[in-house]
Amino acid sequence: MFERIEEAPLRETEAGRVPDGDGWFVVNVAEARGMRSDRFGAACLFAAPERFPEFAINVRVLQPGQPNAMYHREHAQEAFLVLSGEALAIVEDQERPLRTGDFLHTPSDTAHVLVGAGDGPCAILMVGTRKRPENLLYPVSEVAARYGASVPEETTDEGAAYAGVPTPEPGPVGMPW
Repeated sequence: MFERIEEAPLRETEAGRVPDGDGWFVVNVAEARGMRSDRFGAACLFAAPERFPEFAINVRVLQPGQPNAMYHREHAQEAFLVLSGEALAIVEDQERPLRTGDFLHTPSDTAHVLVGAGDGPCAILMVGTRKRPENLLYPVSEVAARYGASVPEETTDEGAAYAGVPTPEPGPVGMPW
């Protein structure tokens, strides 16, 4: 038989609001736990692995020219929905413009990265399955390199791929779009 699921209270942290305990919850993107990086934009991090063991979900806000990550492929499918603004998807070394309402699906093992485009910020809902980190590959890409999103040498080491990149600052994303 099903049991009643109670609401989880929200707790304030330096990074933003997070659910405190098990249960269902409502949190606004502008107030939720997040982080900011000058290189890779800002992200609202809804899904801590302990709460969402099967999938990851966040909203990433990119300024024009900001990639969301280093160009990579992984043994996990991902989906991206542009909530506002414009972006550029680099998928298997092909560039595809994205605008508000566009949906991108990348099957497992698809090389990809997203880059902010247009005249202002771009907000993207990102959802992916959780897989083990050893299933990542950062290939060299001339196309992604034009946007500062390629490693200089192929690696499976996430630390090497992001060497020299400052740790993101904790804090809510707000609603810059």
